[in-house]
Order: sequence, then C-alpha cells, then structure tokens
Amino acid sequence: MTDHEAPASAGKTAAGIPLRPFYRPDDGSRDQGTLADPGTYPFTRGRLRPPDARPRGWIQRELSGEGSPRRSNQQLRALLADGALGVDVIGDNPTVSALDPDHPMCAPAVGTTGVSLCRKQDFIELLAGLPLDQMTLSHSLPPAFALAGQYLAGPPNGIDPRVMRGSAIQAPIYSEDCSYSTFLPFAMRMRLSLDSIVFSLREMPRFHAFLEDTYYISDGGLNAVEEMSLGLLEIREVCRRLLARGLPVDSFAPRIAILVNCRMDLFEEIAKIRATRRLFARMMREEFGATDPRSWSANIAVHTSGLTLTAAQPANNIVRGALQAMAMAMAGVQGLEISTFDEPFRTPSAIAHQLAIRTQQVIEAETNIGAVEDPLGGSYYVESLTDELERRIDAAVRQIEELGDVDTLVESGYFRRILTGAMDRHSSAVQNGELRIVGVNEHTISPEADRFLRDIAEERFEPDYAHVERIRAWRASRRDPPLQASLERVRDASADPAADLMAPIIAALDADATIGEITSCLREGQGLPGDPFEYAARRLPAGTRP
Repeated sequence: MTDHEAPASAGKTAAGIPLRPFYRPDDGSRDQGTLADPGTYPFTRGRLRPPDARPRGWIQRELSGEGSPRRSNQQLRALLADGALGVDVIGDNPTVSALDPDHPMCAPAVGTTGVSLCRKQDFIELLAGLPLDQMTLSHSLPPAFALAGQYLAGPPNGIDPRVMRGSAIQAPIYSEDCSYSTFLPFAMRMRLSLDSIVFSLREMPRFHAFLEDTYYISDGGLNAVEEMSLGLLEIREVCRRLLARGLPVDSFAPRIAILVNCRMDLFEEIAKIRATRRLFARMMREEFGATDPRSWSANIAVHTSGLTLTAAQPANNIVRGALQAMAMAMAGVQGLEISTFDEPFRTPSAIAHQLAIRTQQVIEAETNIGAVEDPLGGSYYVESLTDELERRIDAAVRQIEELGDVDTLVESGYFRRILTGAMDRHSSAVQNGELRIVGVNEHTISPEADRFLRDIAEERFEPDYAHVERIRAWRASRRDPPLQASLERVRDASADPAADLMAPIIAALDADATIGEITSCLREGQGLPGDPFEYAARRLPAGTRP
C-alpha cells in the first residue's frame, strides 16, 4: 500500500491482507516494471510467448479413481468420452500409503477413497485402452510407484513411455504430515523424489515428474501465503539437491509444475497465481542461474478447494466450484480440476464427474474468458494484492530457511505444527462465525428441507472385498525365486546411499512384487522394521498407539 491518505478499512483477505474500499493507480508497483507483457519475464501475466498471439486455454481434467483398477478404468474412459483432456488418478488410502489391499489393516478402506493399486497388472488394467500419447495422466500416488507403474503399463498398451504426458506429486517434506504418509524416513523420501525425477528426465521426457502439490497441504486450512511459501520452500530444497547431484538447472526446471489450491477469496487466489509466477521466475533466473526462458515460466495447475465444500446444502457446492474455476481461468492456469459437489461425502460420482467437466466446458466455450491473457492485469486492486502476496510469501520462505536445515525442521515436527495449527484455526473460524459459510453458519435450513442432490451425494461405495480376494489369490500363484531376488536388490539399494532406487523398484514391480513389499524392503534397507505399523509405533511417544 502507498502512503496516500486511505479510506477506512473494508476488511481483509483470507490471508489477512488489509483491504481498502477502493484502489487507486498508485496502490500497486506497476511503475517498477513488474507488469511486463504475457510471455515475458517475470511472467506475472502468464506464459503466452511471442509471436504466439492466442491464449492456449487449459487442460480440463478431473480427479478420478474408485474400487478396482478395472472399475476405475471405466471412470477414466467416461471422463474422456465427456470431453476431458486429461485425468488425475487418486489412490485409495492404502495405495497412497504404499500398503497392499490384503494387508490386515487395509481391507475396510480398499477402493473407498480412490483406486486400489499394488502391482504391475493393476496399472496395466487401469490404463488399458487409454490414449496415453494424447492425454495427460496425473497421479495422486506415491511418485516413484506412479512413474514405475505408468512406465511398465505403456508398452503392453502399445505406448512408448517417452511420449507419455502427465505428472507425479513430489512431497518429501510434508507427506508424512498430510495424506501421503508412506512411513518412510525423510532421507528415503527425498532420495525417492530425486531418483524418480532423474529417471523421468531420461526415460519419460514429456512427463512432469517434479510436481509440487500445494493443494493437499493447504486444504486443511492454510492460507494463500502459507500455502505458497511452503510450496516454494520445497521446490527450492529439491532444486538445490538436484543441482548438488550435478544436474544443470535448465535440464529439469522446464519440467517443474505446481498444483495449487483455489479457495473462495477469488481475487486473492488470482493474485496468488500471478505472484507465484513472478517468484518462481526470479528464483530460477536470479538465484539458480537458469538461462532457458522455459525454466523461468512456471507450469501451474489448480484443483479447486474441497475444504470450501459443505455437506450441508450440497447443491451450493456446484456454485462454489464454478466460481473458483472461472477465477482460475482468468488467472491463466495450464490445468484445472474442480472438486465435485459430492466431495464432502465420497470420491466423485458419475454425475458429479460429468457436471464438473461440463462446468469447465461452459466457461471455456461460452464466457469468452479465455480469449484474452491476464484479463485482470492492470487492475489497481489485483496488482496491489499481487505485490503484497509476493512480498509476504517471499518473507515467509526466507524466515523458515533462517531457522535451519530442512532435515532438522522435518524431524523436529516444525511443519507438522504449522499444518495442525491451520486445521485448528480453520475449525475455530467456522465455529465462531469469523469465516462465513452459507448453509453452515448462516442461511441454514432444516435437515428435512436439505434434500436436493443429497441422494446422489450420500451414495457410498463399499470396500472392494472382491479385489482384496483377487490379490490374495494372485499372490499365492507367483513364482518365488526371481521375485525374492528382485526384492533383495531393492533392499541392497536402499542400504547404499549412492545407489539409484528407480531401477530396482521397476525391476521388482516387473517381477510381480507388490508396492507394499517393495516399500517394506526400502525400510529394511535403512535398518527399520518392514511393517509400517511397527515403524510408526517406534516413532510415537510412549503410551500412544499408531
């Protein structure tokens, strides 16, 4: 904000930035040269590059996965038939924790929150018949196994892995404190991230194996500043370690992608995208020395916020998703997924899937929003918010890095405290009415009147016990000697800090090892119990249970 006499405050954004009732030309910093044309450094206004004079739209996709791989394959086919340009596959809770469906703790959760994947054949069945050379396939799965599974599933489906497109989430710092816990120590998680990125650069060059996912860490209640500061912190740490391995920054920076959240404070969310592009560009060029313009220009995709959706009056969620998607279209993201109206209850139903894709299609085809790059560029308000978010995000990153090395911060629980504190803060804000939510703490209706779309939203998918039995029968039929030899190579590689992990992981998966077995060997190579629950129990305070 500038020093001119300001009107009385109009409140503040979700991230706590004070707002004015109106904005003037000198409220931003456009005179400092930050508002360059789209496609030029520092890319505040988007990735459009001269002489290309036409905005390119965005990849329209949806999150999918439920039950067995065969059932989920039908979901993916239906989405593509409805016009989706890509899909985002999410694993069920056992899969994202690298556990097999027939693990004694897992059966009640198999297939209920995503697709169950544990072996090579599962990936082949999941991707059967899909045009993997024409669509993007993003994975909300453990990244090393997402890459290994897609790599092995390509040739049986007639697709060369080198032409596959998509992305895999790299979350070594925060995964154990959010929804991607694999019960692996931080050093091993970081090795897996680095090795899978290097593998993709060599074997799957069109794939974005370095996807920073700030959505999953922020949808517990982080604000925009916290979300992007933690995301950029992780990007910086992974980049430094890739550079330490001798990789030139321009060899991997163009394949970095960021999947961000979009909440209901729409102008702040638009400004967040613009500030993130600017921060990324400056970090890559000025700090890491990238010289390729593609390294400066962040690939940003968005998943609209599930946290903003409500179990009360679920039809209101359709409006929320549409507004968030429209904002992100104006922000100029490269990919977009809408959290479906039934997300408070389940993974997306067929009707919710179709409605979410149709929402994107209406925005793209009927509103003309995509005809102009950065249509809000030059808005006094948006430019002021962009500047302030950039300042606050950068300051937050620097403040965390001054506390010490990331390894120590992870092991001390520093990031866990940030994430759990945000959850508590969000819950309190809803309860005391500070955060206004229609249908929850204002404009409520009786349960008897709240029936619209509820029958669809509340339809549950039962655990896929048939798939559990299928895996048990298959496990008993495997050829043991080559399988055990492949697992021993995983164990040996885990024990050697200089060894590549991807080659033995792919070989073991190809030899019919399961994800759970491979992950157990990774733990054992570190001198830890192979069973994740025994490992977790060792890390808990005395007197508590995993």
